[in-house]
Amino acid sequence: MNTLTVLIIIFLFFPVFLIPIFKKVGIASWKAVIPMLNYWEWNKMNGKPFWWFLLLLVPFINIFMVFLMVVETVKGFGKYGLGEQALAVLFPFIYLPYLGTDAKEKYLYPDLRPKIKKSPVREWVDAIIFAVVAATIIRTFIFEAYTIPTSSMESSLLVGDFLFVSKVAYGPKVPNTPLAFPFVHHTLPLTQYAKSYLEWIKLPYYRFPGFSDVERYDAVVFNYPSGDTVILEHQNQDYYGYVRDEERKMKQVKGDRYQQGMGRNKVWKDFNVVARPVDKRENYIKRCMGLPGDTLQIIDKQVYINGGEAFNPPDMQFIYLISTKGMTDGQLTNLLKNYNVRIEETFSFKGNTGNRMYGVRVSPEVAEAMKKDNYITGISKYVKDKSEVDPNIFPHDPEHYPWNQDNFGPIVLPKAGATVALNPVSIALYRKIINTYENNTLLEKNGKIFINGQEVDSYTFQQDYFWMMGDNRDNSADSRFWGFVPNDHVVGKAVFVWLSLDKNKGLFDGKIRWNKCLRVVE
Repeated sequence: MNTLTVLIIIFLFFPVFLIPIFKKVGIASWKAVIPMLNYWEWNKMNGKPFWWFLLLLVPFINIFMVFLMVVETVKGFGKYGLGEQALAVLFPFIYLPYLGTDAKEKYLYPDLRPKIKKSPVREWVDAIIFAVVAATIIRTFIFEAYTIPTSSMESSLLVGDFLFVSKVAYGPKVPNTPLAFPFVHHTLPLTQYAKSYLEWIKLPYYRFPGFSDVERYDAVVFNYPSGDTVILEHQNQDYYGYVRDEERKMKQVKGDRYQQGMGRNKVWKDFNVVARPVDKRENYIKRCMGLPGDTLQIIDKQVYINGGEAFNPPDMQFIYLISTKGMTDGQLTNLLKNYNVRIEETFSFKGNTGNRMYGVRVSPEVAEAMKKDNYITGISKYVKDKSEVDPNIFPHDPEHYPWNQDNFGPIVLPKAGATVALNPVSIALYRKIINTYENNTLLEKNGKIFINGQEVDSYTFQQDYFWMMGDNRDNSADSRFWGFVPNDHVVGKAVFVWLSLDKNKGLFDGKIRWNKCLRVVE
């Protein structure tokens, strides 16, 4: 029996705890065990309107409605104290039968109850609790508001875009850490490092059914896979990349005295390093370029899926080299403003003889327009040569995978149930999947691979994995740098931008990008 079936059964038969109360108020006991009739009778007993019953049919909202119905029921027994009502909501399977079986507890129908005058403080407390619980259920299971902090998706999504992310698109996840401070992610407000969540209760991964699966080219919000470990003093840097840099430095310093792990040990000694559960890792938004089972390759910046060219969003950006002649920096600044290229996105390259050369991040359409400008003597897309091997590119094994961000692969994306051969070369691709994402014990020794103590030469994946990339291809920390995105890290689908603000402009100087507000994410 799967988790969803269990939850549905619990919901449908929850009112069985009301059998003693039904008896006490004169409702036939058998009505408490008939799905939905039990809620109908319960709603009538509480004297609530028909629309309360209808909201019980709405997934996730019905959870909130059950809480409210429990509170209304205990009010019938004169329990108006905040502590009594909280006790009933937290332990209804004990408190409700107690009210029904205790002879001293008397139930009054709503029209017979005395009117209780709440103090202003109590009214505010009730309103705040109501709002927090309702908003928490909505943002956990239905949709959540996000803002775009970086330019990795420009120009499809801009820094300062405020958007709604649908949790029901792919199916909402049960929180791994349900005990958390509301409306914050992983760090308490007004603190630098204090965790906003407790790990006393850890729930296993479960995703409710959604409207669709992740589709190729969707704009997807997900928990940052490499965010499982974080250096608190350097939270904007990838922990694993930081460790790799330290390892390289230690090799240079120690020479023959270097031993594997010296760099990692130094990081752990010098900084505060913490592990975060999946739901408390940073939220990233990228475009899904590869689905489970796809073969993906990047050739001169162009992504290929299963041998064919992948779709390029119209507003995606690349670095283009532009050469100018006889222009001052001020003139160049004004020229770039005409093409809506911000100054902080301009940086110098080594110039060729007689010309000044710069790199700018623009879309192919803007690049074509700039070619016609009389002040620009040349423009070309900047592409790293295949020989420029980058050790920071996944899987961080340049000896066997001599790739860079512009020329990468081919690579096959792992799919649940698929089996791959394991050897000292291929293990680099799957090491983190086996050990971290799928919770196995991995040991590599003398050219042999051991999983959970058994020597193996193959591995079967337990879940699906995706390949995520930013539309601003030359300014995006994405799957090219840290690898696959597990299915259990997927949060939701970006669907709608409701507000767009330009951080570089004042309120009365075009801060609101009116033409970018109220638009569907494509």
